[in-house]
Amino acid sequence: MSQNSGGGSRLALLGGGFSTDDDGLLDDWVLGQAAGGRPKVCFVPTASGDAPGYVEQFLAAYRSRGCEASVLSLFRRELDDDGLRSFLLSQDVVYVGGGNTANLLAVWRVHGVDRLLREAYDRGTLLCGVSAGANCWAEGSHTDSFGPLTRLADGLGLLPGSVCPHYDSEPGRRASYRAAVAAGALPGGWAVEDGVGALFTDGLLTDAVSRAPQARLYRVEPDEDGGVRERALPCRPLSSGLTRSGT
Repeated sequence: MSQNSGGGSRLALLGGGFSTDDDGLLDDWVLGQAAGGRPKVCFVPTASGDAPGYVEQFLAAYRSRGCEASVLSLFRRELDDDGLRSFLLSQDVVYVGGGNTANLLAVWRVHGVDRLLREAYDRGTLLCGVSAGANCWAEGSHTDSFGPLTRLADGLGLLPGSVCPHYDSEPGRRASYRAAVAAGALPGGWAVEDGVGALFTDGLLTDAVSRAPQARLYRVEPDEDGGVRERALPCRPLSSGLTRSGT
């Protein structure tokens, strides 16, 4: 496995990518974090039930970018435990797709994928994902996994605090997440608008980017008066000139 040059354990929250955006800027940014000439990138579509169309979109987008793209299917699992561990630990990037966060976490735990991803993270694999694939890394998240918007308090905990995706694009997300943080139902955390990418190294924000001028990343924390403090963080604009080396 190619190790990242900067050291530290890294994960990225994505507000878009190959399945929603035509410009590919967030995908190029993800690959810009990978060391080596031909990084291994594994797509994990568990949250969508391993939807075939989603898998095809990923393979088309990432094979065209000069990386070694693969898919981990758990609904038609083919690898034994040793093979699964070897496969995941060999990856430079693990990209988790969107869908149902609660189902994703349950399936991962049955198959031991939660433990393997933590091991890969500790060894330098970049973990990233969109929507449910962003929610899963934190201690808790804001989700519609159960129908109405609500909290989910048992994420993997690799990222301290909570995550809320689609902060600007889905009705009720912002108000519901703010209310959960204000009430202490979720710890303070990160609200990701569509178009944003946020990179964390050892749990600390080290880069924030945006493919759209208006897209923002927010830090949302409870205040002393039973409400929340919401702080917009500066995002570095992405451009079509971005290369896979990150320049």
